[in-house]
Amino acid sequence: MRSVRLIGPGRAGRSMALALAAAGHRVEGILGRHDDQRHAARGVDVLVLATPDDAVAAVAAGVEPSPGCVVVHLAASLGLDVLGPHPRRASLHPLVPLPNAEIGAHRLGSGIAFAVAGDPVADELAASLGGRPFVVDDAERAAYHAAACVAANHVVALLGQVQRIAESAGLGVDAFLALSRAAIEDVERLGPAGALTGPAARGDWSTLEAHRRALAPEERPGYNAGVALAHRLAEDHRPGIATAPVEGRRARGPRVPSGV
Repeated sequence: MRSVRLIGPGRAGRSMALALAAAGHRVEGILGRHDDQRHAARGVDVLVLATPDDAVAAVAAGVEPSPGCVVVHLAASLGLDVLGPHPRRASLHPLVPLPNAEIGAHRLGSGIAFAVAGDPVADELAASLGGRPFVVDDAERAAYHAAACVAANHVVALLGQVQRIAESAGLGVDAFLALSRAAIEDVERLGPAGALTGPAARGDWSTLEAHRRALAPEERPGYNAGVALAHRLAEDHRPGIATAPVEGRRARGPRVPSGV
């Protein structure tokens, strides 16, 4: 087991501190922005930078390097170059939301995937938490992070739209959550193309137009974007699906009424 100090007392830092301690590591505390961080790498095996992505480079530069300490950041979008002053560098990104310390710590120890790079201590930490490490090289970090944001943040934002539309029909978002869970389970079993159902997959343009007419104008751009994504998935995997006519010709994407 390792001795670990963290910088960043936010949700990620506190979640990681609790999870590492539960896994048997010796956690030497969490430093915040008002603490003296210059010697944070001294006397520990691992220093974890759990700061926002845009602060990692500055925080790393403010810590004096220690030859025996591995400096690890948790930022999904960043490579190892932001840890430049330090001789031993690694990244460890947990592929799971960390909404608060208690839920986060539980999830970190629940067998999740971790994106790792750099020093082997990142793999070691992931394994100690019962996780599944996989390597993401620096050149692929931005694309990896974009996929992660779509998988979590965008899904949550879509459910926010579900809530608004449902409330206009006198319902709550809870009525639709089992539907969302089932769809995600179908993706796990069948893949996105096999799980796709609904009017965009069928080319049922009259139903899609009825939906648009029922929606508040401010909800239509988000709805149209979702229809376009569903249509692209269906078209890519089911050749020959009907497309909507636009101005007398065949359009590749679904028709969107003017002014929407």
